Amino acid sequence: MRARSIYLAAGLLALPLLAVAADDPLVLQLNQRLMAISANPDTANLGAFERMQAQQAISTFSNAKRRDQELTRYLAERRVEIAETAVRAALAQREVDQLERTRSDLLIEASRREAARARQEAERLRVQAQIQAEESERLRLAAESEALARQDAENALTSVAGKQQQRLSAAQQNAAKLAREEAELVSGQKLPGSRFDSRGEVFTLGGDAYANGQVALSNTAKNQAKALGEYLNIGRKGRVRIEAYDSANGVGQRRAEALRDALVAAGVASNRIQVAGKKAASTRARSAEVIVSP
Repeated sequence: MRARSIYLAAGLLALPLLAVAADDPLVLQLNQRLMAISANPDTANLGAFERMQAQQAISTFSNAKRRDQELTRYLAERRVEIAETAVRAALAQREVDQLERTRSDLLIEASRREAARARQEAERLRVQAQIQAEESERLRLAAESEALARQDAENALTSVAGKQQQRLSAAQQNAAKLAREEAELVSGQKLPGSRFDSRGEVFTLGGDAYANGQVALSNTAKNQAKALGEYLNIGRKGRVRIEAYDSANGVGQRRAEALRDALVAAGVASNRIQVAGKKAASTRARSAEVIVSP
């Protein structure tokens, strides 16, 4: 019913304002206030229903008998004020919406820039570590003729390489953290939990990733795959191995393939991904791991 009223209001407001009681200054003033809203391109399409009610109230006031003029004048003035307030509120909401969109865009851009800086720093440290390792090796070979000198060089190599590796590892993990944040911002979804081990970074999709005995991903797993695909495209360029589990033979392989298809749909190159299905006890069934090589 309200939608129909607003539709009729739009039609009424498209016509010239009623030219009634032209000799009544108050009627002219109220009509001019409504005309100011219609003449402004920023407000012409706002508050249509409230403006229609205000126009009807002005018309009622202009045609009212003397005994009803005080009440109808009050109602006309209030309706015009309500229309103006509705237009101002709509304008304010429009500005709030624009500011929110601008804020979101700025957050995403800042995250991307920070992730890019982190990746550059990780690459600089990697090159520096390679140069230092090569220099340490040269010194070690030069001191081969003397056992003590060789031992000292090897100790120095171990110390330098260990510290540099720690710095490199910290930089890589920081880059991965920033890439995670960017991926979650861009995709609007949360990544699954992860850990680092000798295989690389391991993401685990929990026991609700698949329905019991089914191959298709659950809605939660689909959302995680979307975020994971964004993460793999942003900052993690290594090879990807998917291992899916079920207590029945053959189901794990098809589950791994379903997860692979979801990552490919999210933009990950298919030639980066290997899949494997594994039989597991009920405690691990309906779960999967995504392993990103270092």
